[in-house]
Amino acid sequence: MFGSFERMVAKRYLRARKGERFVSVIAIFSLIGIALGVGTLIVVMAVMNGFKDDLLGRILGLNGDLSVYGQMSYNGPQPITDYDRLASRMEKIPGVKVAIPFTEGQVLLSAGNYNSGGMVRGMSAEGLKKLTVVSKSLTPESFERFKGDDAIVIGKTLADRAGLGIGSKVTLISPQGSATVMGNIPRIKAYTVVGIFDSGMHEYNSSYVFLPISAAQKFFQIKDGVTGIQISTTNPAKVQKTTQALISEFREENLRFLDWTQSNNAFFGAVQVEQNVMFLILTLIILVAAFNVISSLIMMVKDKTRDIAILRTMGASRGAIMRIFLMCGASVGVTGTFAGTIIGILFCKNIEHIRQGLQKLTGTNLFNPEVYYLEHLPAKLDWADVIQIVLMALALSLLATLYPSWKAARTDPVEGLRNE
Repeated sequence: MFGSFERMVAKRYLRARKGERFVSVIAIFSLIGIALGVGTLIVVMAVMNGFKDDLLGRILGLNGDLSVYGQMSYNGPQPITDYDRLASRMEKIPGVKVAIPFTEGQVLLSAGNYNSGGMVRGMSAEGLKKLTVVSKSLTPESFERFKGDDAIVIGKTLADRAGLGIGSKVTLISPQGSATVMGNIPRIKAYTVVGIFDSGMHEYNSSYVFLPISAAQKFFQIKDGVTGIQISTTNPAKVQKTTQALISEFREENLRFLDWTQSNNAFFGAVQVEQNVMFLILTLIILVAAFNVISSLIMMVKDKTRDIAILRTMGASRGAIMRIFLMCGASVGVTGTFAGTIIGILFCKNIEHIRQGLQKLTGTNLFNPEVYYLEHLPAKLDWADVIQIVLMALALSLLATLYPSWKAARTDPVEGLRNE
């Protein structure tokens, strides 16, 4: 497509000579702009993908892909009885990986001078083991001690804030107390810490605690039932299909099924919108750099009017002239895109080390887990996104060269030599 003569001339035009430094400087800034735009877009999209996947994984890891509750009444959801049999049946449904019965309720957590609201989740030791987002950070001894009426597992953040360790006491206070002649008295009970988990999510580490299911049933006065059954599926993206299968199978059990697309859809929809908006905004950086390519090529064409006229009189066709300037502009776009892609990929691969280095250098917390929910800065490279960004940058760069190249090809050699 490009002959050796055209490549040679384009290469000479890209070299800055005396009196042509300004055009070369603009081309360099265009290259840097494209590289920064491509690199920034790759990094931002990777961070957004990582944030969404990590947050989704942790939320679903603790709460399950869908939850099963009893029918509603004027006192709230009815407890589910015969939950072990129901959980075993649910695990046999295609698409269901784990079904864990649980009892939960809101409480006030108290330890010494520390007081905070929290959520109690009661489940069996086997169920806690299946909850990998929690169990992966617990020791085997914690599961052995997770029994009886006074055992409790707490999060790392709660333990740090309240100064708690294994064997410490935590008091749970429930506002739904017992009615007496003196009025409604809150239920208060102290539990011994037998394990400390780290889910990697600040909110869960600070506010969630786990009790043996029998202890939770006694504390919340649910005799032989549970609040619900949480289910993890083999593919969270196809949870609605699994939900429909469960509804069909348990139609006569008077159960309610609530999957994550219903309970958290608004939150993840907002993350998706933010990702699309960031992609659009950062694309403008590449677009601005493409306009710089146009301006630098137009200036180059103006500067090379005499050279174009001479080449035309020597027999160069309009197509050859156009290809020469196409190569000049395309080389800037391709080089900038390639450099930006390498920078973006390397940055994503080492983003957590870079963050920690910047934090040590500046002495500031650049990723506060209380604000961003997660304990570390996630980044997930989606190669489909990378290819899309690269193709878009190349397309914009090549489109930017068309008008200046066409203008150069349309130069009249007679007029060009006359003006000289």
